[in-house]
Amino acid sequence: MTLELPQAPAVLRSDAQENRDRVLSAARELFAADGLGVTMREVARRAGVGPATLYRRFPTKHDLMLAAFHDEMGVCGSIMSDAIADEDAWRGFCSVIERITELNARNQGFADAFLATYPDAVDLGEHRSQMLRDFSGLARRAQRSGHLRSDFTVDDFLVILLAGRGLTRAPAERRVGAARRFARLAIDGLRAPSVAAA
Repeated sequence: MTLELPQAPAVLRSDAQENRDRVLSAARELFAADGLGVTMREVARRAGVGPATLYRRFPTKHDLMLAAFHDEMGVCGSIMSDAIADEDAWRGFCSVIERITELNARNQGFADAFLATYPDAVDLGEHRSQMLRDFSGLARRAQRSGHLRSDFTVDDFLVILLAGRGLTRAPAERRVGAARRFARLAIDGLRAPSVAAA
């Protein structure tokens, strides 16, 4: 699986790099906690830089979101690669549900962007399409192994992600535990009836 990730910027002067790092750190914190409704002004304020500095590095909110979610897109790619490489398709399938649910619970903004639920959100369309194609192939392998229910479709995965968005509203210290519990319940519902009854 190959994902097209945003290119790293050219080498910057140390003070410019410091400002860029502060902006990205602030953006990640704010998007993770409050979602995509965060304004550029809020990011600049949190980063301790002026609006001109922010817009010089990130001319649009879309540019800022792509940079802020670069790491999460890479993590998603690794999760899917690990799952596909697993010889046990069911175990690989379950690991995707578990790890993506936890990732999304930690970061409200990335969950919103991945599911494209916010107007004018960052376009993760190609990233999302590649993930879903790869996951669909993994699901077919898990169905052939007899562990995944035969009527599962990729739309069911999207329903799980949509339902899991509510986890971002839980107190930060409880999110990971809640995400893991939610993933286990979802997986139990996806087992083939013969396996679930065994």
